[in-house]
Amino acid sequence: MDPSRLGRGVLDTIRRRRLLGDDARVAVALSGGPDSVALAWLLRDLEPQSAWRVAGLIHVHHGLRGIEADADEAFCRGQAARMDLPVHVTHVDVGQLARDRRVSIEVAGREARYAAFATAAAVLGATSVATGHTLDDQAETVLLRLLRGAGSRGLSAIRPKLGRYVRPLIDCRRAAILAYLDSRQESFREDASNQDLSIPRNRVRRTLLPVLRDNWPGAVVALARFAELAADDEACLMALANAAGARVDDADGRVALDLGALDALPAALGRRVIRGALEAAGGVPTFHDVEAVSRLARADKKESRLDLRALTVRRAGQRLRFDRAGGRQAESEGVTGAPQPLSVPGEVTLSETGLTIRASLGTRADLAARPSLAGPIAILQADALPQPLAVRYRRPGDRLRPLGAPGTRKLQDWFVDRKVPRADRDRIPLVVDDRDRIVWVAGFTIAHEYRVTAPAEGVVVLKLDKGNK
Repeated sequence: MDPSRLGRGVLDTIRRRRLLGDDARVAVALSGGPDSVALAWLLRDLEPQSAWRVAGLIHVHHGLRGIEADADEAFCRGQAARMDLPVHVTHVDVGQLARDRRVSIEVAGREARYAAFATAAAVLGATSVATGHTLDDQAETVLLRLLRGAGSRGLSAIRPKLGRYVRPLIDCRRAAILAYLDSRQESFREDASNQDLSIPRNRVRRTLLPVLRDNWPGAVVALARFAELAADDEACLMALANAAGARVDDADGRVALDLGALDALPAALGRRVIRGALEAAGGVPTFHDVEAVSRLARADKKESRLDLRALTVRRAGQRLRFDRAGGRQAESEGVTGAPQPLSVPGEVTLSETGLTIRASLGTRADLAARPSLAGPIAILQADALPQPLAVRYRRPGDRLRPLGAPGTRKLQDWFVDRKVPRADRDRIPLVVDDRDRIVWVAGFTIAHEYRVTAPAEGVVVLKLDKGNK
């Protein structure tokens, strides 16, 4: 294959889909597989004719495949040297992560990768992270989600651009990628786990898609086109749902829905209003959660409640109110407030208390200079920290594993044991991760899972400033 032909196609995708602005600095996620290797070389070759720049490469060592994974890392470091680019490597024990969080290896691996991408982007000064998803990946994702019963939101599958993440190969077929690498005589790594048919994506890739390709030659392109149409439909329906006026949050900041307005909506819009309310209240709703709330809204009882995994939904008269499980959001002596995003580097000032939390990237020297993790400064392992972070006050049901403790505890019980005055407990800032898990009880302790275990891989420094209040 003519390498320039694929390059022109990728450049067209970047421009047509507006993946990278003129001032963008893009880091490339490099696993060592064919898609990511091709992506790195394509962007490096396209850079001279573009205003954006390649900031570096990101490699995540999942700790799953022993010497094969070590060889992948060595290969990626070699690619970085050939391209004259910096590379940020993160080591993660995905197996332990899966056990700790009681999720599958695949889910834990994805969480670890994207947490590492966020940290590496900050280190490399990247505004975007490019991943090597192709048209074939898109088709596989549509099939997987269709078989799991997803709606148009799930069937939108892989978005060409979502936040900082961009997919410049999303219009490219895998066969074209392999031909491109062959024409350049570029090598790549083969992951043996891709042959494991116990993994759903591998079953779709190796058993279902070949049947479709043999009998319907245009199947892959059609499935990818379906994902794009589903994304457009979902965007339109969400805009209509948001404009419907069924969301009427309470004056105290709690998420609430007006049952009369909700009942007047078509089912497609009503489901989206409910899903949006569940997400705004801090939940991660499933189809069954949405349907359960819908049944509660239609029930004859005027006073009733529904307990979900992380939320409580209460029906009171003509309103549905959504709270964190265990009661209302934390409030004491007028201190309330939604979580405020905390970027790294960055800072958040809490108007209620005048406290400021500052976050910065640090080095091994910071840890050596501050061996104690109690007090106004906390130092955490950067690649173990799922971002984005946020700052909030405590809520009923909050739990954490304090540094050095054998297991998790209720934050309330921990405060009691530490003899923290009752009046102060609701005024202590908490830094939380992207899943609302406590990272730092500011001024007191970090969560054990975020302790520094490999300082050479980088640390995040959090500092509490009391200001004038």
